[in-house]
Amino acid sequence: MSKVQIKVNDNGSLRVTGDVELIDGEGNVFETKPTFSLCRCGMSNNKPFCDGTHKGKFQSTVRAPK
Repeated sequence: MSKVQIKVNDNGSLRVTGDVELIDGEGNVFETKPTFSLCRCGMSNNKPFCDGTHKGKFQSTVRAPK
């Protein structure tokens, strides 16, 4: 099994890379590519995917504890 990476982008989306299955609350599968971005701000018109609507309107810089 390959390692999946989820990157929390500053002021933006969650970037998902790897072989994952994305499903909704009812178990329906979303069609995805090997790399895709998930909306974190709630403004996307293409939820759960990011469409860039957040640019200049969303601020969040998350860091893991050291």
